[in-house]
Amino acid sequence: MTYTTALILGYGRSGRAAEALLQSEGCATVVASNDRMDDATFFQCLEDSDFEVCVVSPGFALDHPWMAAVREKGIGLLSELELGWSRHGGKTIAVTGSNGKSTAVKWICEGLVEAGLKAEIGGNYGIPVCEVVLAHRDLDWLVLEVSSFQLETVQQFGPDVAVVLNVLPNHLNRHGTMECYRRTKAKIFGTTRAGGICIVPAELLDTFRADAGAGREWVVFGEGGDYQFREGKVFQGLEPVLDLTGTLFDSPTIGSCTGAAVAAVCAAAGLDFGAFERAARAFKPLRHRLQRLGEVDGVNFVNDSKATNLAAMAAALTASGHNIHLIAGGLPKESDYTFVKEILAERVRTLYVIGQASRAMSEAWNRVCPCVECGTLEGAFSKAVEAAEKGDTILLSPGCASFDQFSSFEERGDVFMQLFADLKSG
Repeated sequence: MTYTTALILGYGRSGRAAEALLQSEGCATVVASNDRMDDATFFQCLEDSDFEVCVVSPGFALDHPWMAAVREKGIGLLSELELGWSRHGGKTIAVTGSNGKSTAVKWICEGLVEAGLKAEIGGNYGIPVCEVVLAHRDLDWLVLEVSSFQLETVQQFGPDVAVVLNVLPNHLNRHGTMECYRRTKAKIFGTTRAGGICIVPAELLDTFRADAGAGREWVVFGEGGDYQFREGKVFQGLEPVLDLTGTLFDSPTIGSCTGAAVAAVCAAAGLDFGAFERAARAFKPLRHRLQRLGEVDGVNFVNDSKATNLAAMAAALTASGHNIHLIAGGLPKESDYTFVKEILAERVRTLYVIGQASRAMSEAWNRVCPCVECGTLEGAFSKAVEAAEKGDTILLSPGCASFDQFSSFEERGDVFMQLFADLKSG
């Protein structure tokens, strides 16, 4: 559907991309954002104008007063994700989940390209979908990383292959409860096209079936599922279909989730397992996601700044071996710190806590591993370097958002990387 007039809420990268796409179609747009107008100006603009649609950037929550005013006026809400997707003429693979989305979509896209197909990544990965489809009109496949924030306002979104990697406590400050968070994730299936395939962890199949309703084709991965990871390989039943030995995905944590899920995607899309295996062997990890920086005096350094919840931190600990000096903390998203105690006791030599969560983490975990309240990342890095011995690992995996001390998890990771570079050169 094309529009003649549109209101755009938010003017970050996704808002600008939506504006460019709509204007390329001859649509007149008005942009509303907190740094452009105050409440009075916005409400007057809404009163004076006749908008056919309101395109929403993911930063605007459903309970924002501007969103409420738009709904009250009867203007349809449209996610930037869905606007861009609706202009794509090829097929779509969409991936959501609490952890691991970016790595999965990167591997999927690289596997598609390895198979000789035209594919690009968009969405929560950092490239708005509207921007992708404007630049690439002839794609065979659009590979989307989809966040719960983007799913809040989808209406007709329907990928050919829709994947949920996992659902773990995250963004509850916005969604309120785990049930609401899970139901929002389930919207990735809610309007799946006829013939679309839904891929989910085996333990969530019944839950998602109830959320999404009947009439969908389901494929499950993980223990008891159609695709399972064992000893470095993904099996479909008894047949090995994807050999991941020696790759980034050759671990019980990543292989059982991302490895098995991507094998399911490969089969669902009718693609060549060999191309995805070659892509796995050539795969270069994303920055700030279990990024191995190197070693100094026999001590390994790993930057996992993207770990903004406790489940991601637990996964990083599993992947990083033992004798870990863990730097954690920041702006907390969760209040229950108990479920990671066992892995902390098993793998962490010393925990160095920073930021707003320092005291809560220290109080929760000081009986399972030594805790040092450091205040800043620089302070934690210095103390960890002093204490670490040859063969140990210094791991930044905060388990928290970054916004108490940094502008983003990228900035936090960049600081850690610079500290490592200074240490190595000094």
